[in-house]
Amino acid sequence: MNKKSLLKSAAALILVAGACLPASRLAEAAQSANMPYTDTSSSYAAGEIADLYTKGIMNGTEADLFSPKKPMTRAEFVTVLVRLLRLQPVQAQVSPFKDMKAADWYYPSVMAAFQLQLTTGTSGEAFTPSRTITREEAAQLLVRALKQAASASAAVPYTDAAKISSWAKAAVAKASALGLIKGDEGGSFRPGEAMTREEAAVMFDRVLNDDRWEEELEKPVSSGIQLGWQYQQTTVQFEQSVKRSDINTLSPRWYFLEAKGAVSDYTDVSLVTWAKQNGKAVWAMVGNHSDLDMTHAVLSNEQYRKAAVAHLSGLVKKYDLEGLDLDFENVSPSDKTGLTAFVGSLASELHKQGAVLAVNVSPDRGTDWTEAFDYKALGSSADYIVMMGYDEHWDGDPAAGSVASLPYVDDALRLLKKQVEADKIILAMPFYTTDWTVQSGGKALASASITMQDQQAIVQQYAAKLHWDSQLGQYTAVYRKNGNTHQIWMEDGRSLSSKAAAAFSYGAAGFAYWYEGAETGDVWASLYNANVFTHYDFQ
Repeated sequence: MNKKSLLKSAAALILVAGACLPASRLAEAAQSANMPYTDTSSSYAAGEIADLYTKGIMNGTEADLFSPKKPMTRAEFVTVLVRLLRLQPVQAQVSPFKDMKAADWYYPSVMAAFQLQLTTGTSGEAFTPSRTITREEAAQLLVRALKQAASASAAVPYTDAAKISSWAKAAVAKASALGLIKGDEGGSFRPGEAMTREEAAVMFDRVLNDDRWEEELEKPVSSGIQLGWQYQQTTVQFEQSVKRSDINTLSPRWYFLEAKGAVSDYTDVSLVTWAKQNGKAVWAMVGNHSDLDMTHAVLSNEQYRKAAVAHLSGLVKKYDLEGLDLDFENVSPSDKTGLTAFVGSLASELHKQGAVLAVNVSPDRGTDWTEAFDYKALGSSADYIVMMGYDEHWDGDPAAGSVASLPYVDDALRLLKKQVEADKIILAMPFYTTDWTVQSGGKALASASITMQDQQAIVQQYAAKLHWDSQLGQYTAVYRKNGNTHQIWMEDGRSLSSKAAAAFSYGAAGFAYWYEGAETGDVWASLYNANVFTHYDFQ
């Protein structure tokens, strides 16, 4: 029996003991799980406390004390909830709460829950972490975490139902119906009273003792395709960035279409070797220099198309690559047929080698920029269609705005799914944004593309004022520099998680990032949590 099975068996024995043994025996049961706490023997929750301790979900208040009767704080409850859900703590670079510091022990857990909308603040700028959590608040948080639909018309089976806050009644009714929380012997719920640590332990452990929920919490979740584009980094720098990320597919900019179907080759064999040693796939990027005339000359000529296909398939074979990522931009609308034929031929040749072809496209906004993309035909031939979910507003745009707002990304995915199978769609998200110099009314005077790392440095240096725009799914930052007003529509773990959740809702195959190395390190935990939590099905 493995260690996990032994722990689970020990916990099960303790739970049985908790049901039928006196307090003195409960203490012995707790000791069998190597419990360090000396104050749980008289607690009715001794078995549950031991179970949560062995599973690393709930700890004591001190090395040898659990403090079962002590009221639980909001920070403590959310921290345990995050552990229960197997989420990663997030050392978020951006937070709206002024009463929490990044160094606080509870900060990463609170931010993990906050980014997933599992918890909110007590106001726009305060989380009030040390305030005790009430029983009705705890019921609401747990029902939300388990994705349970709560009906406002459901009966609340307690004598003091009238005292339950209107915003909590549905959740209390649902938590009670699920057996997660109960009233006292007199039939009252005591909604406004602080939840004690032993009460919380019982409630959390009941989740783990539901076979459906426990199985859901323990199931493995695939990260899908995590593609990172190499840009402005040496090979060594790129490798180090990948090590700090969840990237499993590398896309270095190695190949470019040239005149008459020739292909320039900038392959770095050392990266191919490193990728294979580290279990990473390589889908080398194929660009066209954004050269409209040269691209037209090749795509409109069958002989040149065949030459390009032969060159590219030969490079895949020569370097033993797993695939290619085609990034043709600034293609004439007149080349739609030629581009479609080229993709079909290239995909066919790559498939003979067991390699894949991904094709990058922009959102269809009815402009000449995307007229060359026959989305349905490209999706039929290629293995993946990479939706570049950015440049809603771009550096140089006369109107300041977001690079990739949530509605923009959602609309792009919705339209693409009508023509391409969901499991072929990869959403590309930006690790960059734009620093706008603006006039009153939002007109852009100047703009500069900046990385997420640059963004964070600016926010800190100029003490920018942050505002969460719930409609766009982003923070906006405003600051003054040299007498001018600047505005940034920010990208952070929260905004990226929202876009990731949208992609998951459409059944996307994974994500790509422009570009790897431009992000702040906290986003990987945020994206991991979005993946895990979105895929939970507790029904």
